Amino acid sequence: MSEESFYGVTLTGQDSSVPWDVLSNDEDFPRGQRLIIKQILLGAEAKEDEFNVVEVHTVKDSLKIPIAVLKAGETRAVNPDVEFYETSLTFKLIKGNGPVYIMGQNIKDDVVDIEDEETDEETGEEEEEETQPQKKKQKVENNSDGKNAKNKKK
Repeated sequence: MSEESFYGVTLTGQDSSVPWDVLSNDEDFPRGQRLIIKQILLGAEAKEDEFNVVEVHTVKDSLKIPIAVLKAGETRAVNPDVEFYETSLTFKLIKGNGPVYIMGQNIKDDVVDIEDEETDEETGEEEEEETQPQKKKQKVENNSDGKNAKNKKK
C-alpha cells in the first residue's frame, strides 16, 4: 500500500531554490519515497522575452540538470513526467525571475510481500485453465504440435 499526496512549490527570483527531502527511517513506509513531477508552469506575471530555467540537483547521484526552459509568449508549461526515487533534491531557478510553479505527486511506498503476489498470480492462472471448456483446450493442444486445420483436411 502507498500514500500519495500533492506536491507543489513556487520559485521566484534568480537563485531561488526549494529542497525536497526523503524521509529516512520512516517505519510506516520502509520501502521508499518517490517524487513525480508532472507539470512545470510559468506564472502570468513573468516578463516577456525572459527565459526561466529550472534546474534539479540530486543528492544521491550528484546530478545537476535543467528540467524546464520556459519563456513568456512561447513556452508557458512543460510536462516532464520525471520521477525521483529515494534521493533528496533541490529545485533551483537558475535563470529568470519567475514565478515558476512545480507540481507533482509525493508517494510513500509500503512493504509488499512478493511471495504472496506470486502465489495469487499462479493460482489465478490455474483457475482460468480449469474453467475453459474442454474443446478449447483440445484445439490449443492440436495447434501446438505444428499442424493447423488446413493441413488436416488435405
